[in-house]
Amino acid sequence: MKYMILSFGSQQDYDEMAGGGDRPWTGAEVGAMVEFMTKLNNDLEASGELVETRGLAAPVHTRRIGRSHGDNVVTDGPYAETQEVLAGYWVVECDSFDRATEIASMLGDCPAPAHVVVRGYADVRPIAEGPVDDIEV
Repeated sequence: MKYMILSFGSQQDYDEMAGGGDRPWTGAEVGAMVEFMTKLNNDLEASGELVETRGLAAPVHTRRIGRSHGDNVVTDGPYAETQEVLAGYWVVECDSFDRATEIASMLGDCPAPAHVVVRGYADVRPIAEGPVDDIEV
């Protein structure tokens, strides 16, 4: 079964990783994160469990499309009312929901400044291959 692992961040996180914001990351901190993610992705690829992974551009580059009075409305990001946004994802194919959860929990070991680590989390969701009722968890 395939599962999507979703990681989250904020515009502030992106700003700080780029060396700005209130608590800018050091080059060593960014390097350690990149090294961790590269190893994780390589390990998942070697095990045959990685289907796809991507990091997403900063929320400031987002466009939200909605409807108002029957018309499409496009709003440029970031959105003040939204603190956390999707920062990246992995699609994995593995034997069980427990294994997908185990993979997602590895993200907790990603090096980052302490103030980032304490608020980090990931979601794991089964990918529907057919009607939603057919999903086994």
